[in-house]
Amino acid sequence: MTANKVALKNMTEEELKEFLKSIGEKPFRGSQIFSWIYKGAKTFDDMNNIPKSLREKLEEVSYIGNIKLELALESKTDKCKKYLFELNDGNIIETVMMDYGDRITVCISNQVGCRMGCKFCASTLEGLIRNLEPWEILDQIMKVQEDTNKRVSNLVLMGSGEPLDNFENTKKFFKLVNEKNGLNIGYRHITLSTCGVVPKIYEFADLQLPINLALSLHSPFDEERKKIMPVANAYKIDDIIKACKYYIQKTNRRVTFEYSLIRGVNDSKKEADAIVKLLKGMLCHVNLIPINKVEERDFERPDKTYIYKFRDILEKNNIPATVRISMGSDIGGACGQLRRKHK
Repeated sequence: MTANKVALKNMTEEELKEFLKSIGEKPFRGSQIFSWIYKGAKTFDDMNNIPKSLREKLEEVSYIGNIKLELALESKTDKCKKYLFELNDGNIIETVMMDYGDRITVCISNQVGCRMGCKFCASTLEGLIRNLEPWEILDQIMKVQEDTNKRVSNLVLMGSGEPLDNFENTKKFFKLVNEKNGLNIGYRHITLSTCGVVPKIYEFADLQLPINLALSLHSPFDEERKKIMPVANAYKIDDIIKACKYYIQKTNRRVTFEYSLIRGVNDSKKEADAIVKLLKGMLCHVNLIPINKVEERDFERPDKTYIYKFRDILEKNNIPATVRISMGSDIGGACGQLRRKHK
């Protein structure tokens, strides 16, 4: 049982040294243990340069923090691998690894389920079950590295959950993942995706971390956006754009606007023209995402001609836009699909 015990993987190297001091041990042991954790130690007995008495003490007051690989599926169409991990309480989360040759990108989950209710996403179908702890977010990356034997260079917080709805744990995760003697992943290689929790975008901007912000827009019209994204009832598009401009000002980072194209819902010239008006002059980029089919939803992806017409309208008006190449469609590519099928 891990009740009342602390997770060592939740600590930076400095915090681990302080923790060792607090239990009457020499701080240098904290660095040794930190090193073992990032070498992939699963038990305290793996730490063979740590005295037995200390290992026993650690066993009483702490645990390392390991999630368990439940399932791994490899795509036959591209270099994409989807994982299901089991948490200590039996909950299941999804993680995706995308191998682009020159870099390995991992898409990580931040919550079990999600309370945001976006209509095109399978993660929200059962609502929010719980937030992930920092170490549970971090360990997804470690387990992917272990499985592929490759270093993860880029991260996207675009798996299940809304990172700004689990903001305290997300902030701590950023500290952990950036640790020099840990995974040492630079902030510029991290993208956080949000559906637009406006007050938290301001808080996130004030951290002044050079992390990339991706905003799920999906419609340039408030009333239409409300139909597919319930969060739009709380935050208007104008307020979201103001928050994004504040983020650019604070971090000097380009904001990406994610736009899921849904046939007959948000894929017409009218929407493309409205996006041009909305984003004119902003340091931004639009990522057009033809939606993956979710069985429980009625939405369909538009024909290719519609997708590229939409992109061309944006580009002709100096709004940089790309069409995202869908990866892993043969292994439950859309967010939350594989987890639901497995359950």
